[in-house]
Amino acid sequence: MKVLIIGSGGREHAIAWRLAQSPSVTALYATPGNPGIARVARCVPAAASPQGWLEAAESVEADLTVVGPEAPLVAGVVDVFRAAGKAIVGPSSKAARLEGSKIFSKEFMTRARIPTAEFVRAETEEETLKALARFGCPVVLKADGLAAGKGVIIANTRTEAEAAIRALLSGELVGKAGARLVVEEYLAGEEVSYIVLSDGRSVVPLEPTQDHKAVYDGDTGPNTGGMGAYCDPRILTAAQRAEILDRIIAPTVARMSAEGSPFTGFLYAGLMMTEGGPKVLEYNVRLGDPETQALMHGLDSDFAEALWAAAHGDLAGAGLRWRADPSVCVVLASAGYPGTPRTGDAIAGIEAAEALGATVFQAGTRAGAGGVETCGGRVLGVTASGAGLAEAIGNAYRAVDQIHFDGMHFRRDIGQKGLKRWGQA
Repeated sequence: MKVLIIGSGGREHAIAWRLAQSPSVTALYATPGNPGIARVARCVPAAASPQGWLEAAESVEADLTVVGPEAPLVAGVVDVFRAAGKAIVGPSSKAARLEGSKIFSKEFMTRARIPTAEFVRAETEEETLKALARFGCPVVLKADGLAAGKGVIIANTRTEAEAAIRALLSGELVGKAGARLVVEEYLAGEEVSYIVLSDGRSVVPLEPTQDHKAVYDGDTGPNTGGMGAYCDPRILTAAQRAEILDRIIAPTVARMSAEGSPFTGFLYAGLMMTEGGPKVLEYNVRLGDPETQALMHGLDSDFAEALWAAAHGDLAGAGLRWRADPSVCVVLASAGYPGTPRTGDAIAGIEAAEALGATVFQAGTRAGAGGVETCGGRVLGVTASGAGLAEAIGNAYRAVDQIHFDGMHFRRDIGQKGLKRWGQA
């Protein structure tokens, strides 16, 4: 089949890299793509709109389109493709509200009786401050709209919370996305990313991953889109996986269908594993970034076949094979990130890193006069596998040490939580 990927980040590079190895894929395209994606797919231009993406798919005669980022899904790209009779992987705009609106998401969880944190919706400073009195500190503040992973703030003190509320509601922090807020009780435990591929009825689970959202080691500093992730089957026990499927995934898919918005594509449940069991922190309606980089490194089956089945409502009985080796992705970020990133810095060492066996997924990159240069906040996702988690971590960081660009910063502790959990630190 001919496959088109919509997007330009590290997640899309990882999807393209894996699909390029699928026996069933005869031609691979991406729009707009990036220099890394261009190594495995042909990048084609398109207007950044549902109609523009449809025209791109038609121009290359794509049999299947895969949507990477959330914004096109919320904008209704799936609806436009389906109306034109084109196969596409992703949810409708109505179903994409699970990520597009935190308020919709939380209220949906209440209706579906999905375990989650207690919350209050607020649209004014007065309403938000009243909610603070209910939950105390630490407290979680969430922008209602899409905020590129930067719309969640954990405030440890009343002073921090009041400053964050003003920054969110004023638009200073995440623009219009912060016009409405969710104020949420703080949950203690370990975060896990659990993603399934759905055709609206059946689901195929992916391996569990753990993201690292804070910018600095030890989960300190402001939240980012993700500074690294690791994939290891031991993150969840068989009993925990069964509980997540029974108490969270199955009720979510069933309720979405009952409400007239069947969920198709990738359903991402960001979970907190509490003493009382798993609770949903948030839904995403696409593959995670940087979780995808680690997942694609560990996938050992034809990804395109599963995507085709999901797009055609035929996932029943399908599955994905995974290697036992854990995978680790370390994100290299540009100067200024997660604030305003500096761009235009030359990148050196990608080839040397890959010569060590790692895969360097490009995200915030562009072609410059002297080669590849930075053009975004999260620049590269250096990904490696190993016979055990410690070996995978070592392999990833040895590759990281080969790369340089001015202002480059990254976390040194990706995967360490797993080592501590299993007594290997």
